[in-house]
Amino acid sequence: MTAPRGPRPGNVPPNYNPNALADGMQHLQINRLNHPPTNPTGGPRPSATPFGQPQAPSFARGPLANRPGPPPPGTFQRGPPQTTLPPNIVSRPIGPESPAIRPPPGALPSALGPRASPPGPFAASTGALVLPSGVSSSASNGPPALGPGTMQSGLHFPPPSNTMRPPAGAPPSQPPGIRPPFGSPPASTTSVTTQLPPPFLGSTHNMSPPSSSSPFASPAQAMPPPMGAPYGMQTWQTQPRRVAPPSAVPGSMQPHMMFGMTSPHPNQAEAAITPMGHAGSVLTGQSRVDSSQIPRPIPNSAVILHETRQGNKANPPPPATSDYIVWDTGNCSPRYMRCTINQIPCTVDLLTTSAMQLALLVQPLALPHPSEQPIQVVDFGESGPVRCSRCKGYINPFMKFIDQGRRFICNLCGYTDETPRDYHCNLGPDGRRRDADERPELCRGTVEFVATKEYMLRDPMPAVYFFLIDVSMNAIQTGAAAAACSAISQVISDLPEGPRTFVGIATFDSTIHFYNLKRALQQPLMLIVPDVQDVYTPLQSDVIVQLSECCQHLELLLQNIPTMFEHNRTADSAFGAAVKAAFLAMKNTGGKLLVFQSVLPSTGVGALSAREAEGRSIVSAAEKEAHKLLQPADKTLKTMAIDFAEYQVCVDVFLTTQSYVDIASISVIPKTTGGQVYYYFPFSAISDTAKLYNDLRWNITRPQGLEAVMHVRCSQGLQVHKYSGNYCKRVPSDVDLPAIDCGKTIMVTLKLDDKLQDGSECSFQCALLYTTIYGQRRIRVSTFSLPCTTMLSELFKSADLDTQFACILKQAASEVPTAPLPQIREHVTNHCINILYSYRKFCATVSSSGQLILPEALKLLPLYTLALVKGTGLRTDGQIDNRSFWINYVSPLSVSLAVPWVLPRLIAIHNLNTKENEESLIPPPIPLSSEQISDNGIYLLENGEDCLIYVGNSADPGVMRQLLGISSVQEVPAQFVLQQHDTSTL
Repeated sequence: MTAPRGPRPGNVPPNYNPNALADGMQHLQINRLNHPPTNPTGGPRPSATPFGQPQAPSFARGPLANRPGPPPPGTFQRGPPQTTLPPNIVSRPIGPESPAIRPPPGALPSALGPRASPPGPFAASTGALVLPSGVSSSASNGPPALGPGTMQSGLHFPPPSNTMRPPAGAPPSQPPGIRPPFGSPPASTTSVTTQLPPPFLGSTHNMSPPSSSSPFASPAQAMPPPMGAPYGMQTWQTQPRRVAPPSAVPGSMQPHMMFGMTSPHPNQAEAAITPMGHAGSVLTGQSRVDSSQIPRPIPNSAVILHETRQGNKANPPPPATSDYIVWDTGNCSPRYMRCTINQIPCTVDLLTTSAMQLALLVQPLALPHPSEQPIQVVDFGESGPVRCSRCKGYINPFMKFIDQGRRFICNLCGYTDETPRDYHCNLGPDGRRRDADERPELCRGTVEFVATKEYMLRDPMPAVYFFLIDVSMNAIQTGAAAAACSAISQVISDLPEGPRTFVGIATFDSTIHFYNLKRALQQPLMLIVPDVQDVYTPLQSDVIVQLSECCQHLELLLQNIPTMFEHNRTADSAFGAAVKAAFLAMKNTGGKLLVFQSVLPSTGVGALSAREAEGRSIVSAAEKEAHKLLQPADKTLKTMAIDFAEYQVCVDVFLTTQSYVDIASISVIPKTTGGQVYYYFPFSAISDTAKLYNDLRWNITRPQGLEAVMHVRCSQGLQVHKYSGNYCKRVPSDVDLPAIDCGKTIMVTLKLDDKLQDGSECSFQCALLYTTIYGQRRIRVSTFSLPCTTMLSELFKSADLDTQFACILKQAASEVPTAPLPQIREHVTNHCINILYSYRKFCATVSSSGQLILPEALKLLPLYTLALVKGTGLRTDGQIDNRSFWINYVSPLSVSLAVPWVLPRLIAIHNLNTKENEESLIPPPIPLSSEQISDNGIYLLENGEDCLIYVGNSADPGVMRQLLGISSVQEVPAQFVLQQHDTSTL
């Protein structure tokens, strides 16, 4: 997540609607109708926002606003969550969970009178923003979604429509006009009546109807579901119970919780939000939003122990953003594969009605927890792993052996195969093979098979690293070339040792300079290629040599390159020609090509022009064709990239620039070859050199595979619809990856093509064939199985919030280059609305019609959606290159980083103390609210890619000295201070 670090644009433009999500909620019709309930105070009840908008750390000028006082008499007083757990609860409940959420009267801001400005902990008078060494300050690589420009107001509902109150017990009607998300069929909508909820949601059993004079009507009265309600409607028990998070035991899973609220009861289905009206109006007299009532994720500091299957049933995975340890008992770890819904709908109509996506997010080489057992390697010898002869699925724990083990039934296609004679084993009394627990492939969800010769078209490729450095005038003068040479020199020692590691290096401006690193030479010999239209490699050998033979020459060359080109006055850059020439040198072996580029490619093959006056900083929303600037300028680089992928060359591009470089065109090469784009804008040799080194070192040392091919299979009735991510697709059923690392994720969209049987299980299997950097050919196979259901309520209970949102984020990023931003924002908003409306209409009609009912599993979806809509990628005032980088960063993003990317984490670092029992020194994140910021604190705001440090005006000098090495903010170098005018979009 690297947003630019230059002069920030101003406030949100007048044509940008920050309340698009709220405006779209009009289809829910949950504000007020023509007969609103009376206010307990006697007057008409003012309206209010549905739940207070979470405030990111604000940079607004002005004095701190008063903190909200105690609630008025008669209001429920919130307290800390209890710390005990009912004895019958062992793991995280997967059923309806959350109690009703109702802000106390008077806790919301009034629009009927003047309102105090939001507190400004980041105002110029309160302190300074400090960034650690190596992170630029005057411009952050983080998105503009980190501050007041992101969430400036709460959700606002429109005035009540002239809708008649439906008769009691009648099914709600469906108003027209709801837009489908991302082209999916429109979800139905309804009109509901508004009624104030009670302070507590009482039990649905043995309750008498409330008096008509009571201002609080129970949203959970026991009543039959409306006529015609589909998918097994049921009445939920909603009596709250104060429980603590479940203990960390194998298979346990801890839910998202909210600040100031008790833990959810296993029998509670939804979170209920108090009905509110027009923007800024309130229920009673107080004028502050009670931030404790806003649904927010609270990470649990305790590590969750997750058992993938319990009682021969799939155990729903813990949140992707939580800290968990996996015990593989049949299903693969959720780190490797996650489904958006942990129960598969049996019919297309059921999936369409839910409005949710059905997709897998596959991260085949994800990093495991240090405490997890390593993946076991299985060698079947020359015969290779056992596979289904029809669908070619690999042997896994869900294949059923019959006929005393002589045959087995494939769990993917249902075909019955003969068991190889040397793999035969008798069955036990339970119907399982007697050796099932001794064979990893029969009891583990993830295993690695040693690949045989039939999986190889050639010998495993060596580990080849070729460095390509821009030495044009701009790169030399800004220090970018020197920073690149310094970073490469430091990571040479981190390259794999052994005779299979090869390196090469070249530089370029308007010409290309290769270097002969052969040991026999006294010093590296420069070979110049002047023709950048029809490029070639000057030598077929000695350009790429064994690392052990050229270490001294390579270090000497890296020290001399900045001096050699110190007086270079060539401003042009032949990026495309240099990349193609390096590819020709690597064509016979394949490998990783790491390019350091500083300016817009202006000459040679693939030269680019400064489109739209060098990508004007601000693109008006009125420019309907602005999204075309996010598409490649032509097909030249795309054609080159396909050739690179065919010969297993992966390209990573490090953009150390201070101007527009047309990332939309350049990024085609790394995206097609399984590489990555790194963006440093505006590049500073002082603050970005350390970050460049860290990024390069992690790129080289992280777990990764070369010349990989991935294939995903699923059970009958399901099929893979499409893949999305950084890869090259030459065969429809396979994903070709010249390189894949532990951070790369592929989104696999699924499609139902047949009716599934209720109660059955669907299986999914990902097979990745790859070469390790040490030359071993492996097949990593991950398999997991999920139950099928015909109940819509079960789908919502089993929804995976983090995975659902990650898919929405990736879908939006893929559409940004092809459609106007207002349309994309509308699609994202409607997707959220349709999901919540479907739940409200079909699963929560027994609740009070005046409440905003959120499914427990998806109660944070509106918050995430609002953060996405206001983020860098979907704003109309962003820079072209920033948005292009945002798209490229999101495409391979893992599930665990998707949420922090749009909703960063705020950590108080001024009270770090040594803890016992080996607990983490880093405290858990706190809510993104100015109320959490004190003037004497020091806070870290990070999103997984970049960070900001806020130092309060009254921060302890001793703590500052320990953390930052300074005693006062005045000692911070100017390049690390984020100026006041740069904070408008944070």
